[in-house]
Amino acid sequence: MYGMLFSIKSFVNRISPVDLKDGFSSFKTSKYKCNLYETPSGLKFIMNTDLNVGNIREILHRLYYTVYVEYVVKNPLCKLGQPIKSDLFKTKLDEFVRELPIFPLRAN
Repeated sequence: MYGMLFSIKSFVNRISPVDLKDGFSSFKTSKYKCNLYETPSGLKFIMNTDLNVGNIREILHRLYYTVYVEYVVKNPLCKLGQPIKSDLFKTKLDEFVRELPIFPLRAN
């Protein structure tokens, strides 16, 4: 995923007729939309959504500071730059995503 996003981001930055102050934020395929939020330190948050979902940059930013910072950065047991193994982080991430208005509720 990293290589693909790096290539697309580099390509977009080279051909864009305008200055991308917010940078590359998403691309669409025929099946989904891939959304990207990159922090100033280079940490990337990626979320695949339905094609008709608008810009979710603010949602990904909120995910960064309300879930990642709170349950990874502030957790002395989590090593930055390593896979996240915290069950609390996984639970809070799941709760965050399920509460989003863009999360589809499906009846089984």
